[in-house]
Amino acid sequence: MKIAFFNTKSYDRQSFKAANQKHQHEIVFFESHLSDETISLAAGFPAACVFINDYLDAKILENLAQGGTKLLALRSAGFNHVDLAAAARVGLTIVRVPAYSPYAVAEHAIALVLCLNRKVHRAYNRVREGNFSIEGLLGFDLHSATVGVIGTGKIGAIFAQIMKGFGSKLLGYDSYQNLTCLNLGMEYVSMAEILSQSDIISLHCPLTPETYHLIDAEAIAQMKSGLMLINTSRGGLIDTQSTIDGLKSGKIGYLGIDVYEQEADLFFEDLSNQVIHDDTFQLLLTLPNVIVTGHQAFFTSQALSNIADTTLANVTEFERSGSCKNEVKMETAIAPK
Repeated sequence: MKIAFFNTKSYDRQSFKAANQKHQHEIVFFESHLSDETISLAAGFPAACVFINDYLDAKILENLAQGGTKLLALRSAGFNHVDLAAAARVGLTIVRVPAYSPYAVAEHAIALVLCLNRKVHRAYNRVREGNFSIEGLLGFDLHSATVGVIGTGKIGAIFAQIMKGFGSKLLGYDSYQNLTCLNLGMEYVSMAEILSQSDIISLHCPLTPETYHLIDAEAIAQMKSGLMLINTSRGGLIDTQSTIDGLKSGKIGYLGIDVYEQEADLFFEDLSNQVIHDDTFQLLLTLPNVIVTGHQAFFTSQALSNIADTTLANVTEFERSGSCKNEVKMETAIAPK
């Protein structure tokens, strides 16, 4: 099948070219995002492939369908950037990659915990400048710390397993209790309890209308003072301004984020020679107890290989049968954790 790949980087092209040796699809790579200005590039392609910061609203989806596109392949697990109702209306099939490497994301969350706790980012800069003072670098033992995991699907469970290895006490919050987490000794509690009792909270839930701004001013007010907040899921889970207020007040003692509400125009691009006009984001970068990474939690060689393999397998399955087991439908869609 002929596929228009949007929003691609060198690593995308490398992994998909390797995976396509088995599938033999006709792939055309475009560096640009899929947008109103670039939609014409997809004309005549029965399939288009997009990433998480390509926003597929009704207008884009209608134009895709009018141009002859039948399949929209997401090279991601999440699909909150797609208007599913509009896709169904215009007859577009949406497929996704339900899992690629939960270890990659969970391990990155752990990296943020360790770096923030032991002030590795600050120590690194000090030593490079010949400053070997350890004033201000005091951390705390993860052993016996209470760790709250919000969203205990595959990624949350792996995060919990690693924290259990440190000897942490585990609290969980989810609509469904994961047997793996229960076997680790995790106690499932209410949101109010997980906020008030946890020394560290890590978010591993999908972005849905129900979880949008899950961490807002009300939630922050219930937090244990000095709590560490980690988010490697979706930026919209956190109300950024309320989080900044929490950091200023000391209610939030540490913040580690790999995602950001307004990341679409920032992440995955080299803006080092430009002025970033997002003042809220710039303020976050000035705070010494905040670490921001640019949506790289998924970024391992294994994950890239799995994303490419599954995406192209989805296209192959649709081409052969007209359907796909990884299709996202309005009535059955359950967002990934």
